Amino acid sequence: MIARKLTGSPPSTHMPIGASDTQMHLYLPQFAMREDGVGVPADPLPDPAAYRKVMDWLGLDRVVITQGNAHGSDNGNLLACIAELGDCARGVAVITPDTPEDEIARLAEGGITGARIMDLPGGAVGLDALERIDAMAHEADWMLAVQFDGSALPELEPRLAALQSRWVLDHHAKIFSGATPGHVAVIRRLLDRGNVWFKFAACYESSRIGGPDYPDIAEVAREIGAHAPERIVWGTNWPHNAARRTEDYVDDAHLLDLAMSWLPDDHARHLALVENPQDLFGYPPVVA
Repeated sequence: MIARKLTGSPPSTHMPIGASDTQMHLYLPQFAMREDGVGVPADPLPDPAAYRKVMDWLGLDRVVITQGNAHGSDNGNLLACIAELGDCARGVAVITPDTPEDEIARLAEGGITGARIMDLPGGAVGLDALERIDAMAHEADWMLAVQFDGSALPELEPRLAALQSRWVLDHHAKIFSGATPGHVAVIRRLLDRGNVWFKFAACYESSRIGGPDYPDIAEVAREIGAHAPERIVWGTNWPHNAARRTEDYVDDAHLLDLAMSWLPDDHARHLALVENPQDLFGYPPVVA
């Protein structure tokens, strides 16, 4: 059991109308999870009702639910969670090269606007299928969420630069070996292509220094945020499945304020919270 913090003092960041959390996971009890326990969250189940409290706490209006590793390639839980949250929710699903067109249409009808590549332990579809999933996503007008060990960015740059879809480099690029100027240069070149975004989320997963301020992640985030503020999106990574004990659980308001402090000004923060998620995930424009 873990006691997740679901409410508290609000973030100091001004949260505009349409503020979007573009990275999180949800779970409903009627959907079985992996027997090996990979990706399975600690009890109690982090369900839509619990996340609604987090939305109210942080001042969020929109959310993108990402298919979690615990459910593999079965998107049933994801679709059910989108339906439970309603129009504020979109989803990033797992599809394979064998997923038929009518299934993609069914997923789109249920609020799916993206496909996930997760080339780390537990991921359902990895980089070996990148180009095939990209072609399918492009045909469906979906985005791609791409996650891997970013230590390999220089080697992977030609493949990534050739992607046709809108896509996001997940989780601060997860450069486990530590970011070098060469890694940052690759990220800048990719962002300059115009179909690539960079996600501020889960800084704790790849920081080699640690919290509370993750200075190694912050250094790269500030440079990327200043270089291309129109290409930054942000996510909570709720419910922080890596935390298995209450004392290790992060404070979402602190992480939100921290990530927003890495952007150069209020305009860049508004872009990251509202306009950029609209462009990437296909939300309708906010009506003030």
